[in-house]
Amino acid sequence: MPDALWKLSAGAQAEAVRRGEVSAVDLVDSHLGRIAEVNPRMNAVTQLLAERAREAAAAIDRRRAAGEELGPLAGVPFTVKESTPVEGVATTFGVPRFRDLVAAADALPVARLRAAGAVPIGHSNMPTLILAGVHSRSELFGDTVNPWDDRRTPGGSSGGDGVAVATGMAALGLGSDAGGSVRLPAQFCGVAALKPSTGRFPADQRVLSSDDTGPASQMLVTDGPLARRVGDLKLAYDVLAGTDPRDPRAVPVPRYGEPLPAPVRVAVVADPGGHGVHPSVRAAVERAAEALRDAGYAVCDVPDVPRLDEALDAYGRITLTEFAPAWPAVRTLLGAGGDRYLSFAMERTPPAGADELMALMGTWLGIRRSWAEFLDSHPLLLGPVFTEPPFEPGLESRDQAGCDRVTSGMRLSTATSFVGVPAVAVPTGVTDGLPTGVQIVGRAFREDLCLAAAQAIEDRLGVLTPIDPVAAPRS
Repeated sequence: MPDALWKLSAGAQAEAVRRGEVSAVDLVDSHLGRIAEVNPRMNAVTQLLAERAREAAAAIDRRRAAGEELGPLAGVPFTVKESTPVEGVATTFGVPRFRDLVAAADALPVARLRAAGAVPIGHSNMPTLILAGVHSRSELFGDTVNPWDDRRTPGGSSGGDGVAVATGMAALGLGSDAGGSVRLPAQFCGVAALKPSTGRFPADQRVLSSDDTGPASQMLVTDGPLARRVGDLKLAYDVLAGTDPRDPRAVPVPRYGEPLPAPVRVAVVADPGGHGVHPSVRAAVERAAEALRDAGYAVCDVPDVPRLDEALDAYGRITLTEFAPAWPAVRTLLGAGGDRYLSFAMERTPPAGADELMALMGTWLGIRRSWAEFLDSHPLLLGPVFTEPPFEPGLESRDQAGCDRVTSGMRLSTATSFVGVPAVAVPTGVTDGLPTGVQIVGRAFREDLCLAAAQAIEDRLGVLTPIDPVAAPRS
């Protein structure tokens, strides 16, 4: 085994622990050493769980010594977004007022990863309350740095997980996505990520209150893993999928569907909505399309995705209408300037009245139907995660133009979250010193098709991480 165990894939790490080639304690210690080396510069891991992680790893080693069968993620360290509860640790949301909000129990996805043998090694940074922007800067923990270029954002809101995984501080990250929040950090940090179908992974979003959230939060927010390799996403997917009585939204759909007749059709849209795409992003889509052709897929350009602008408008009206009553209280928690991003959005998109909101709910269903019909003829869609390279930190909060630019850039990610279909972000290479990537979108509950296509791209275009952070700021 190599000295740097943290460089191995999650699958290889777990296999080494199961075979007794390394101890789970040594595996955790390797990652703790890596965190000590790079996190002071990256600021991705916010609350380090070193002793807890060592204790969990020692328990795994005792089980192996006793001859017990270990899980598919035995000993694999993972980070957990600051908004997702870990038992006995504060779920701060990056807010000073919540620094003592200690979780009584693990969130459902954390519990499932633990049951598979994975070890939480730390919480990870994100924008304050998830609401302060796209850049992972929190009031409590500060800025997370993109390891490729500290002049660029690592993305968000699961940016801490993206950086931790990209730099080898963790083999897996557990983020969440309601419009691109695992996929953007994946593209900007050079890793892979899975946003599942709505209803695929069970969750309980009652973290700050015992009351259930409104319909937009219920339908849009999904937990999602980040990893350096698509195969590791598949391992996490197998663990996280399934039903749970605490989440009636999760449906008992098989994790793997019936094989489709070959060749599987892939629609390609490099510039969704025709609003513009950076040449490096278009080139990334073209490289991924060629990789899929080489793998035997039937790849064809199509004019556009269904009803994109209508979906974006409905997404904004529904989510901001649901959020508007809480805004006066929430903005006091965001810190100096932390309210700018949402203020720009709310000024551009006023809340809907009751009659309009009812009509928008019908529009939502109609857009989902249009996408289902589109994906019936093209089971997979290839397109950008974000239509530009990583941008400067805080662009979305600088002014209305910056907010609009970032909102437009993530339009395909937003629309696919609104529709509730799965998507896998996968790297495609490096251009001008920055990682590039695409996403593969699929039919509802066909994550397996997305993962298989992403694997075909990875097989042909390679893996970019783990990487060593840039030694000094670029100028």
